[in-house]
Amino acid sequence: MGIKLTARLQKIADQVTAGHSVADIGTDHGYIPIYLLKNKISPFAIAGDINESPLKCAEDNIADNNLLDSIETRLGSGLSILKPKEVDTAIIAGMGGLLISELLDNSKEIAQNLKTLILQPMQARPELRKYLVSNNFVIEKDILVKEDRHIYEIIVAKPGEQEVSDPIYYEIGFHINSNPKPLAIEFIDRKIKITKEIIQNISENASESSIKKLKEMNSKLKRLEEVRLCL
Repeated sequence: MGIKLTARLQKIADQVTAGHSVADIGTDHGYIPIYLLKNKISPFAIAGDINESPLKCAEDNIADNNLLDSIETRLGSGLSILKPKEVDTAIIAGMGGLLISELLDNSKEIAQNLKTLILQPMQARPELRKYLVSNNFVIEKDILVKEDRHIYEIIVAKPGEQEVSDPIYYEIGFHINSNPKPLAIEFIDRKIKITKEIIQNISENASESSIKKLKEMNSKLKRLEEVRLCL
């Protein structure tokens, strides 16, 4: 059975360094580990999930691809299914940024002993970047990928120190210019639109408590528009 990944999953798989062993946390159908092994990118993978049903589905797909000797499945939460230095790279994709931060925080020793983290948060991306920076990770790549009408953000990090010259980077990523220009512009334009809508809502329902929020949003809008001009 051949594996054809979606644009989002393909871009995630593309970030794996050739020769790295991989843990796919929240593996669902096990497509990424299967792809990595079938294409001889990784020599070994661990497919983990907290729920038995998707893990059974992954096991069936692994068996169908004759990879039971190279991909191990494990039931459990986050990185807790791993031992320190057991794999080189961990992938955590398709979860909220706060949950990803929590999973990393619950297994700090394992996370810090990884060579690479490949993270694809569905929400709370700024909060995840703040967590990484505050917990001795350096963000090496911020990758945008469009699938259907959605633009997804992929964060590639490793243990190290991150310098933050401007808080806007938590919002847009530290490497916006590494992405194709049309996609980066569309990404920033969407953020500008959302920020303007928030400002409009706050202005219409102005209260004493919302003045600080309004000031923050106006400052954010100014920085986003400056970034847009530089793209």
